Amino acid sequence: MGSFNRHGVAAIYKFEMHRFARTLWTGLAVPVITTSLYFIVFGSAIGSRMTEVNGVSYGAFIVPGLMMLSLFTESIFNASFGIHMPRFTGTIYELLSAPMSAFETVLGYVGAAATKSMTVALVILATANLFVDVHIAHPFLMIAYLLLMAATFCLFGFIVGIWAKGFEQLQVIPLLVITPLTFLGGAFYSLDMLPEPWRTITLFNPIVYLINGFRWTFYDTADVAVELSLGITLLVFFVCLFVVRWIFKTGYRLKN
Repeated sequence: MGSFNRHGVAAIYKFEMHRFARTLWTGLAVPVITTSLYFIVFGSAIGSRMTEVNGVSYGAFIVPGLMMLSLFTESIFNASFGIHMPRFTGTIYELLSAPMSAFETVLGYVGAAATKSMTVALVILATANLFVDVHIAHPFLMIAYLLLMAATFCLFGFIVGIWAKGFEQLQVIPLLVITPLTFLGGAFYSLDMLPEPWRTITLFNPIVYLINGFRWTFYDTADVAVELSLGITLLVFFVCLFVVRWIFKTGYRLKN
């Protein structure tokens, strides 16, 4: 087995980050504006009527949900677009013939996409602090969980980028699947607010566990067991890892 090709990984990573740098101000201005609008709308319309959720002010309560909503969509978009472009332009064959393993190729693309999505999520956190006081109970666990989530959804985005036959399909999963599941997954409310049977039905939404695990790192409170949240997050991560491995092993939509 050859040595780790760090130059190849660095080349992919720098290329992807350079694309992000070209649209840096737009990429960072959008989450700042969006976050501000969420606090203006949600803070005034809902926060004035519902001051606290599980002992946390409503404004602070929605911060982890806002970060996750952005992280999910940014991770999927960046990773899917990054690998779809070489397929679209035909340069994927040069990439596949390069002296790089599948792991190194994925590491370059997923690493760059995760860096971008985590940057946006942290910008949202900084913006939120302008409106509410956000206290993080477990800062190191928060960063670790953020990294795990970013890696998981970037792997998922990588799969979407391979699966998609055109740019239109790149938007289908984030817009029609992930975003609705996030809104219905307790991003902006506690599951305790839901009457039965909706609360039980919501528990079948995997996004519920991802968001609640992340919220626990902030406020030591969650609607579901933290161990279960972490377990399901790791399960999703390893499933995505397995599918990516299968794609490179079979050449699914890579070599034809």
